[in-house]
Amino acid sequence: MRGNVVSGAETPARAETPAPAATRSTARSSVTVAAWTLVSRVTGLLRVLVIGALLGSTYFTNVFQAGSVLPNSVFTVMAGPVLGMVVVPAVVRSAALGGPNRAAEVIGRVAGRLLAVAGLCAVGLALLSPLLAWTLVFDVPEPERARAWLLSTVLILFVTPQVMFYTLAELGVAAQQGRQRFALAAAAPAVESLGTIATLVVTVWLFGTGADLAHAPLAMMVLLGVGTSGSVLVHAALQCYGAYRAGVPLRPRRGWRDDPEARDVLRRIVRSIPVAACPAVANYGLTVVAATVPGGVLIVQLTYQVFYGLSFVGARAVSMAALPGLAEAVAADDQRRFGTAWRQGVFYMLVAAVPLLCLLVVFAQPTADILANGGLRDGNLIAELAACLAVVAVAQLIGGLHDYGQQALFARFDDRGPRIASFAGLGATMLVSGASLALPAEGGRLTGLAVAILAGELAGGLTAWARLRRAMRPESMLDRRHALTVTAATAAMLPVIALGWWLLAVLRPARGVELALLVACGLVALVPYGLVLLLLGSAGTDRWRRRPSTARLVPAQRDGALPAGRWASRHHRRGCAETTTVGAALTVPDATVPGAPVSGPGG
Repeated sequence: MRGNVVSGAETPARAETPAPAATRSTARSSVTVAAWTLVSRVTGLLRVLVIGALLGSTYFTNVFQAGSVLPNSVFTVMAGPVLGMVVVPAVVRSAALGGPNRAAEVIGRVAGRLLAVAGLCAVGLALLSPLLAWTLVFDVPEPERARAWLLSTVLILFVTPQVMFYTLAELGVAAQQGRQRFALAAAAPAVESLGTIATLVVTVWLFGTGADLAHAPLAMMVLLGVGTSGSVLVHAALQCYGAYRAGVPLRPRRGWRDDPEARDVLRRIVRSIPVAACPAVANYGLTVVAATVPGGVLIVQLTYQVFYGLSFVGARAVSMAALPGLAEAVAADDQRRFGTAWRQGVFYMLVAAVPLLCLLVVFAQPTADILANGGLRDGNLIAELAACLAVVAVAQLIGGLHDYGQQALFARFDDRGPRIASFAGLGATMLVSGASLALPAEGGRLTGLAVAILAGELAGGLTAWARLRRAMRPESMLDRRHALTVTAATAAMLPVIALGWWLLAVLRPARGVELALLVACGLVALVPYGLVLLLLGSAGTDRWRRRPSTARLVPAQRDGALPAGRWASRHHRRGCAETTTVGAALTVPDATVPGAPVSGPGG
């Protein structure tokens, strides 16, 4: 339900209430995206686990894992996740004004320009492959360093086309989402992961497991490069098919300079490049440092998978869902409503992320033991992975708050703030990751890289929040009642978590039983957590489940009516109460119309 008040006047609530069909469609789309995104994340994690199980903790694994993610990193620097945020509104606007054909024309011209740039980036990646390969193998022992450099260079050459494939796939996703098609767009990445897994199985079947650099043939690396690139090509083809089914076929066109809408989209993509590029550069820096530890790249990639998986299930999912409410408040030029939506989002974010934090911190060791399979079942690596998981359990909450701050700044049409926050996060990540080289490779260095992830999210989040704080004044950013509610709910679930930890320590079960106990403990712990949230939430002036636009409104005597409920700041709620009292004192019943109020003497 949208807000039903505009500045200076009150509009009937029914005029702003969406049709039930629209509400059901939005809910259905949200469930579809969440379900298929979860499938894609699970298959992505499975891919990393299969790499570790089949290839082991060797320098060859480092070379393959580090080289295979380079094209995605280049694409992220070029456009990355901001591409969808810029292109989707353009597709919606073009389709509304000129129909699907106009939308296809605009996205075709954008695609023509972006694919040309992606082609140049792929050529540049191929030309720089010897230098990039050296950065990935510089710490390999001298007898095998030359062989590692050759294998890495060959792999990079065969995966460079993926830069164009990823660009095409992301454009297909944007075209589908702009036409309210979500299922295939969210599910197709799982096909890429499954294709990579199939490539690994065939490669190991032909060449064997646990290959080292000295005996790994070039044909093995060529097969891995061709197979992974083919998997990305299938992913891109599926997204293009989805765009075609949505009525917006991806046909690259010329003439973007003569199309104002295409020019505007490309200009906004260029301005947002640092926001996407900084995390990619940070990821590459962490990969370079992790390559100094046998199997280290795989541990860091596993850590990233868990970090982003928890983030998109918890805090970052809330930030994406809260963005429309923030944008609507900005469009209405309603600062109070913006503050209301912001505080609600922070509360929901804490509700989603805090249980994940507590569970993973306490159960980091058994979780690492379950994730370490095949060649990764090494005591030192499992201990490092457990420490990394404990750190990213905190980082996923901080990262969600960082992302929420950037989303709020984008909602206020502030693209400079997110750029500054991204540079701050990059600087902190690179500083801490460089310092981790002073730690021993046998224990501590990989944990230092996880701390670098946390430091980057913390620096970026503080920067974004500081800039947002200046823009939001006098609205408050936090509410103590919300923090106390989440704290009480967390305290209620801690005894269950402690009991689960004690059972695992005493029983020391097999891995299958261990996994079952972890899942059961997590589900049972959520019961008292949810009950306390419901109890404390329903005791307030407004139920915590309501959105800010559905809360009670201040009487019309107040200029620009304000949501007055659980989400309003304290001084605004106090003002609402005072206004309500004064309004009641100044109204008397009209004798001619039963129940109708009239103005007081000054009315």
